Amino acid sequence: MLLGLLLARAGVSVCVLEKHADFLRDFRGDTIHPSTLEVMHELGLLEELLTLPHQKAYTISGVVAGEKLTLVDFSHLPVHCPYIAMMPQWDFLNFLARKAEAYPGFHLRMRTEAIGLMEEAGRVIGLRAQGPDGVFDIHASLVVGADGRHSTMRAQAGLIVDTFGAPMDVFWFALSRRDGDPHETTGRFETGRIMAQIDRGTHWQCGYVIAKGSADVLRAQGIEAFRAAVAAVSEFDRERLAELQSFDQIKLLSVGIDRLKQWWIPGLLCIGDAAHAMSPAGGVGINLAVQDAVAAANILAAPLRSGTLADADLRKVQARREWPVKVTQRIQLAIQDSIITSALRGDGPLHVPVALQALARFAFLRRIPARVIGMGVRPEHVRIAAAA
Repeated sequence: MLLGLLLARAGVSVCVLEKHADFLRDFRGDTIHPSTLEVMHELGLLEELLTLPHQKAYTISGVVAGEKLTLVDFSHLPVHCPYIAMMPQWDFLNFLARKAEAYPGFHLRMRTEAIGLMEEAGRVIGLRAQGPDGVFDIHASLVVGADGRHSTMRAQAGLIVDTFGAPMDVFWFALSRRDGDPHETTGRFETGRIMAQIDRGTHWQCGYVIAKGSADVLRAQGIEAFRAAVAAVSEFDRERLAELQSFDQIKLLSVGIDRLKQWWIPGLLCIGDAAHAMSPAGGVGINLAVQDAVAAANILAAPLRSGTLADADLRKVQARREWPVKVTQRIQLAIQDSIITSALRGDGPLHVPVALQALARFAFLRRIPARVIGMGVRPEHVRIAAAA
């Protein structure tokens, strides 16, 4: 959606396809990081965006083996909004769509799904789509696969994926907020159990981390056993946990980390999760996707507008974004190996890792993870002007 907005703003004709009738789904990726908020500022949209309901997270804390630690402090970042804005992704998408539709070259087709690539002489020349009125073709200079970690576009293109694995999956659910509850985003680590607890204003968004592939076993144990497991790693009382009546209220996120060897073929480019699925650690996935979109627009707007798009331009997008993605994934894998796997194993007392002890003790060190999480390894900025 953001890439469509940026290209249409630069004078390129764009068609964005969305297979659902609206954006009202539980995306779970509801974190808008300082890097993304800075992009909104560069587009002159920040002030209006922040009129939408949201919560601000200036810090991230952790409770490890019962010890509360402040680990990340965004307040020192050199940006207009030194915090994470917690905002439903459907609100953000609707906002971007409204702004994009102000440009004559932007077209959004809802209830329309990309079902296949059109190729000619070894080059993608468009795609086949299924809409409310049936199947039709869309011819295009460039197709962008932004359709997630189970991307139809990358599968049809035969792009090769390197998979790095993950030791966990996540059960997501909501619990009510009450007067007197703290206002902070917290990760809780106990022997054998991990849970994220995110303040969403009207409710708590909770992510209970489980060992990879264990979801069916936990479901078979029943909802009462699950409530007891959550109680063991949180401060929610039995009355609050009783809001969980069945597993129908609990959504499974299957976690994986992967990356395409090559993000493109002639006429097709993959970005976001379609190019590199991220762990939920740090909530960086959606913001990396935004960075991909900004970089792609910066590099591709001129050749698309002039009709001179070449394979070298697509190669430049991957070259620009691949290194930040690799570094971020290596950090996520290190977190998995050093903290998450150990906690989930539950085969001994849980100790606070030395790195977390240092973050908790020395406030200035908290600026390092704040920079990595909040801004990314190589933050992108809007470099293309609006078309006259």
